[in-house]
Amino acid sequence: MSIFGNIMSAIFGHSSSAAAAPAAAAPTAQSVPAPTAAAPSAPSMASATPVDVTAIMDGLAAKSSEKLDWRKSIVDLMKLINLDSSLAARKELAQELSYGGDMNDSASMNIWLHKQVMAKLAENGGKVPDELRV
Repeated sequence: MSIFGNIMSAIFGHSSSAAAAPAAAAPTAQSVPAPTAAAPSAPSMASATPVDVTAIMDGLAAKSSEKLDWRKSIVDLMKLINLDSSLAARKELAQELSYGGDMNDSASMNIWLHKQVMAKLAENGGKVPDELRV
């Protein structure tokens, strides 16, 4: 699995309502015989069950013995969800997400990575505040 896939799994896996809702919703949408009836159901179900990334991450931060600022630091975000946050892992994530900058400038890369991860979580059903995606 990709590093971003691991990030998404770790965060979305902490949301019991998000994990349960698609499993319960999918058979219902598929069991409707008319395609026109199934199509409107799926988007409304997806939008009705966004994964609240902030609530999950804040909850994990509250339980952590370390003070981790996941809202600003990709390293802290990765540590909080028990992923390898080494420079090598972050460079691999940068390649995965098509980073075009200098990977030797880790500060710039880290800022870019954090914004990209937040944006991609939002694109994949995560509820992420706008200020974390910009």
